[in-house]
Amino acid sequence: MVYILILVNVILLVTGQVLWKYGLDKLGGINAGNWLQVVTSWPILAGMVLYVLATGVWFVILSRANLSVAYPMQSIAYVLGMVAGFVFFKEAIPLNGWLGGLLVIMGVSLIAVR
Repeated sequence: MVYILILVNVILLVTGQVLWKYGLDKLGGINAGNWLQVVTSWPILAGMVLYVLATGVWFVILSRANLSVAYPMQSIAYVLGMVAGFVFFKEAIPLNGWLGGLLVIMGVSLIAVR
């Protein structure tokens, strides 16, 4: 059950990051002249809500799992973030990026089977 919660936490975090990137891209980034638009845009606000939810899930995880297992398993967010950049923002991922992601997945798998 705790592994499912970790996956939910990671999905909430990555989705929040995707929403923040989308919102910032729509506004042309952030600068001194548009900061109020940025912090009041729906994608930025939605990303913040997801981060609050992820923090609540994280509290539940920490109450049920060892930090030495749970925290490293969140590294899967790096891989999902990379895949999200590729899928949603058409970012180019070089071969070494894919290989690094594979190494992260292998490391997380080793931690998960303690």
